[in-house]
Amino acid sequence: MPVPDFQSLMLPTLEAFADGGEPTLAQVRERIAATEGLSAEDVQEMLPRGRQTVFVNRVSWAVIYMAHAGLLERVRRGLYRLTPEGERLLSRKPSRIDLKLLGEYSDFVEWRQRTNAPPRSKDVAFKQNEDFSETPEETLDRAARNLSGALEADVLHRVRDAAPAFLERVVVDLLIAMGYGGGDAAMGQVTGRSGDGGIDGTIREDALGLDEVYVQVKKYAEGNAVGEGDLRDFAGAIDAAGTTKGVFVTTAGFTRAASNYVARSPKRIILIDGAELARLMVRHGIGVRTRVRHEIKRIDEDYFDQEA
Repeated sequence: MPVPDFQSLMLPTLEAFADGGEPTLAQVRERIAATEGLSAEDVQEMLPRGRQTVFVNRVSWAVIYMAHAGLLERVRRGLYRLTPEGERLLSRKPSRIDLKLLGEYSDFVEWRQRTNAPPRSKDVAFKQNEDFSETPEETLDRAARNLSGALEADVLHRVRDAAPAFLERVVVDLLIAMGYGGGDAAMGQVTGRSGDGGIDGTIREDALGLDEVYVQVKKYAEGNAVGEGDLRDFAGAIDAAGTTKGVFVTTAGFTRAASNYVARSPKRIILIDGAELARLMVRHGIGVRTRVRHEIKRIDEDYFDQEA
């Protein structure tokens, strides 16, 4: 089952502290996973950018929000305990704890007003935020995915409009950026020309050229697809060149027959379609540049623990 959103996890999180003592956050998460019926696979699901699991992220934010409301208090690093205010709330047997309910606590309201910029009135802030199901990291990840998706679509449009010779250069540059040829631009060469035998570029993987990757690029419009015949010709071309490795790139897609042929072929041929080409170009900085970079910082617990 999917991991509940962080507001839905607030009540089970607070209840996980109700047994008394000072459980570690790892123990709290174990209790929540058990009460919510989450499997090992559920709690291991990663955030899209792979920095942290969804479960850990959501429980952490549930703890942070309730601590600012005075329902939990930090004892020391990684340890929290239920406060008298938290005990009173649980005694009311609420059906749910969420941002709307936390808005009843003045400490939480003051904290949210400090963290909202520009400052907003209490009523406006909570009308805008009480229905949020995402943690701040999830909101940033979603925004980053939306921006990246729009950029990839624009990149794909550009490469489809590019001249074939320029596209061949793009692909060689990309493979070098991905680490082929040791990342040395001198190891890549565009060879596309009349009578090239179906080879548009080569990447030498060693200084003597004993091992090479051959490249072919097909510029097709959206809706078209590279067929099995093209892959057979490419396999023949790299065989004639005395190598076994090839990368076939298209700005469109591949037919199922073409993919099946490559899966059966003794040659090591990698297929890159238009969507994957755009994704890789964005990821490796080919034809794009960083406009703005955001850093996400957290409290350095080790630094503040010196206070004790």
